[in-house]
This record gives sequence, structure tokens and C-alpha cells, in this order.
Amino acid sequence: MKILAFGVTGFVGAHLVPHLRERGHEITVAARSGKTRYSPAVRVIQADPTTPGSWQDEIGDHDAVINLAGTPVLTRWNEAGKRSILESRTLSTRNIVDALSRSSGKTLLCANAIGYYGDGGDRVLTENSPRGTGFLADVAKAWQGEAVQAERFGHRVVIPRISVVLGNGGALAKMLPPFSLGLGGRLGSGKQWFSWIHIEDLVRVMSFLLETPAASGPFNACAPEPVTNAEFTATLARALGRPAFLPVPALLMRLGLGEAASMLLAGQRCYPAGLEGLGFEFAYPKLDQALAHLIPVLKAS
Repeated sequence: MKILAFGVTGFVGAHLVPHLRERGHEITVAARSGKTRYSPAVRVIQADPTTPGSWQDEIGDHDAVINLAGTPVLTRWNEAGKRSILESRTLSTRNIVDALSRSSGKTLLCANAIGYYGDGGDRVLTENSPRGTGFLADVAKAWQGEAVQAERFGHRVVIPRISVVLGNGGALAKMLPPFSLGLGGRLGSGKQWFSWIHIEDLVRVMSFLLETPAASGPFNACAPEPVTNAEFTATLARALGRPAFLPVPALLMRLGLGEAASMLLAGQRCYPAGLEGLGFEFAYPKLDQALAHLIPVLKAS
């Protein structure tokens, strides 16, 4: 396929774009600066998807569009920060769908997040579970709402609800230094569920959904075996051969992050029922497997 990709100049994109190239797809990367570190085999155009422009004419020449665009969510959620989190996702998707309205028969893969479910407690959350409450749940709803408008124009829409991504970058890279020093610990009570996915499985999920015509709608992009935050902490510490005895109190997190602390203190016990139904197989279904593969890579980088 010819694929036009937005929001792929960071951690996930650095793995996704080469993976799609290896599978024989022709990739055009849209970047605000018009520059990337990808090989010359990857075509690059300058585009800000939050603003309509000539970049929209490119969509008609591609078979599929990937939208991973969105500002980081782990910041203090003041009014400006919340607006940026929401609009960077909804406006980019709205402008992409507007361009898709001039054609038909394409595929839109638009990212989303398991924050859609809010704080799920101990409930197992599948794609059929109801939306939760809270800021991130509202963002996820609005983001998905913009994406599904493309179905009105005869396009297939796929929405991976992405969990915490473990890889050489992202959250795990930030956790490794304190845990390596024995300074890690559970967050709050540690009882909140932690859904995760290995970066290699995430890019395999995305290519699988792009390449599977029967795939449409939301899919939980998470490993089939979530753990609690306390279990994650213990597993990571064990993999590093270090203790983890410095829990971070919920009150301290709220003082430091404000409302955004809810993202770390709430949990989602997600299960990838949709992917299982389509026969997708995870390379790293268990956390200890994933960490055993990733930690040597992180230490060497």
C-alpha cells in the first residue's frame, strides 16, 4: 500500500515506519518541519495536520492514512495544556477526514488510547466496554468521534486504543534510571491495573490492522496479560536485580502533577478481544518476556 503517516517522527514512529517499509509498503511521512531522520527511501512532506493546507491533496494519492498526531499527555493539565491535548488530536483528525471526503475506499488508522475507559477498577475491559469518565476519556471519545466520520465517505476506519508502550524510548526509558539505582517503587496503592504492550507488538498490531480488510472499529492494543502497578514494579525490579522499596504516595503525585496524576493512579484492565478474534498472535504476551528482551537493549543504548 501507499501510506501517508502523521505523527510518526517520535518513539512509536521510529519503529513503525521501518516495519512498514520491511513489509513492502510505500511510506510518505508528514512532518511539521518537513525533515526527518528516516532513510531517503521514505518520502517526506511538510504538513501541520491541525491546519488545513495543500497537504490534504496528498491523501487522494495514497491507499491508507495513519494518524498518530497528538501532544504528550503527561504534563500538568492546566487550561492551555488540556486544550493542546484535545485539539492536537481532534483538529488533525478532522482535517484528515475532510480530505478523505473527496475520495472513497481508503483506510484510516487513527490512534486512540485506553484512557477511553477511565478508571476501570478490577473490571476486564474489552472493546465493547462502555466509555469511562474523566478528561482522558472525554478526549478519547472526541478523537474517535472525528475519526469515524470517515466511514460516511466509504472508508474503513480502524482505531487502536493504545496502552502503555514498552520499548527503547517512551515510559520504560524514563523508569529505568531510578529503578536501576534501587529507587523505584509502586505508585499510590499499586493496586491499579497496568495495561501495556511491547513496541514490536504494537507496530505488528498496526500493520496487521492495516493489512486485514475485515478489521474495522476500535481494537485494544495491549498485551493479553495486564498486571497491577505493584506487579509491574516488582517484575521490573526483579529483571534489573534491584530492590523496589520506595513507593510514591498518591498525595505527593497529586501535588506534583495535579489532575494529571489521575492518569497514573487510575487503571485499566484491558483485554485485546478484537485482535484475538481476528487471530493476531503476540510475540510478547507476558511482562517478564517483554522486559527480558527490552532491558538489555535499553542498557546498551
